[in-house]
Amino acid sequence: MSLFSRHLEARIEESLSDTPVVMIAGPRQSGKTTLARAWVARGWRYLTLDDELVRLAAREDPSGLIRGHERLVIDEIQRAPGLLLAIKKSVDEDRRPGRFLLTGSANLMTLPSVTESLAGRMEVLTLLPLSQSEMLGPGKNWLDTAFSGQLLQPGEPRLGPHLVEGVLRGGYPEAVERETARRRIAWARQYIDALIARDVKDVAHIDHLDRLPRFLRALAEVAGQLCNYSTLGAELAIDHKTAARYIGVLEQMYLVRRLEPWSPNRLKRLVKTPKLHFIDSGLLCALSGITPEAIETDRNLFGRVLEGFVFAEILKHATTSEQAGQFWYYRDHDKYEVDLVVENAAGKMLAIEVKAAASVSASDLRGLRKFSAIAGAQFFAGLVLYDGLETVRLGERVWAVPIASLWGAKPGQAL
Repeated sequence: MSLFSRHLEARIEESLSDTPVVMIAGPRQSGKTTLARAWVARGWRYLTLDDELVRLAAREDPSGLIRGHERLVIDEIQRAPGLLLAIKKSVDEDRRPGRFLLTGSANLMTLPSVTESLAGRMEVLTLLPLSQSEMLGPGKNWLDTAFSGQLLQPGEPRLGPHLVEGVLRGGYPEAVERETARRRIAWARQYIDALIARDVKDVAHIDHLDRLPRFLRALAEVAGQLCNYSTLGAELAIDHKTAARYIGVLEQMYLVRRLEPWSPNRLKRLVKTPKLHFIDSGLLCALSGITPEAIETDRNLFGRVLEGFVFAEILKHATTSEQAGQFWYYRDHDKYEVDLVVENAAGKMLAIEVKAAASVSASDLRGLRKFSAIAGAQFFAGLVLYDGLETVRLGERVWAVPIASLWGAKPGQAL
């Protein structure tokens, strides 16, 4: 299998220079172990908690397992989270930076015990499946470039059926390397089975584990849409609280991401319905049985999948961005919508609409213009990402921008 250069590597290097513990977190098979092994090649000791004997030692004598190692890589830390307490004790005795590099296939920072034990001692960096920028690069950070007031020129053109192929392929390294859609679907099914059989048990105690594959397929059918827990639960004869818990577990494992609605009244966000996206479009398509032939028959089907693909690509840029902050979507009672709103630390907002077409019409701008009026001074720019190659100004701070700019390497048009 070929190796891809990961944009996160420089951030890991920087974090290890001043932080005792650095964790690379992300979904299983996203490339965490491959990336961490770069430090093994520099002389770090490597332990994996996928090894049964190492896992036993981590549970029975955690302090003994890590004692005496100058630099230690520990893979799949979520399989023995109790080891983090021993790491805390070791770090409290020796606060030198760059002592532990951990990987985890679950978001352990959602656990209060972990947050409390390693507060101020550990930095968590997220490694998601390969971005198009990493596969086709080297590209620049799309979000940082946009918030600096420029748009990236399109990278390698992937239009029409070539864009469809890229969306269906997804970004998991092993799936990307498989030649046919049939083989990628086979990988995805085995991947889901392995996660549910092993990894879910490491991060949560849930009843009726056998329902989870069906629930995940049900989520795939509503990806990109409003996520109604009661409706989802009714399909599987579970209550809305159980449905919400299942989604929380899948989110903790970096398979899905809830996107909350933006409102000028922040309190209203707590009662509005979130949207749900899959982190990897290839996995979504495999679960939904979406093929190039199905997309040819129903182009609207591709629009829904493409929105999730663009969301995930921008989310991947956010993992190494200096600018990205919070993610929202916008929808009002009059059904004006914006697919994605990215707010930076300064409170400025990029409003992003995704179109599967090769052209942009006036109706595609309705949501952006409504959002611009409501957001006021916070509105930085509105972008319609579409399946074309020309960057075109469509009004005050509103642009049509090629989807291929997401993997661009050269700054282009000023906003």
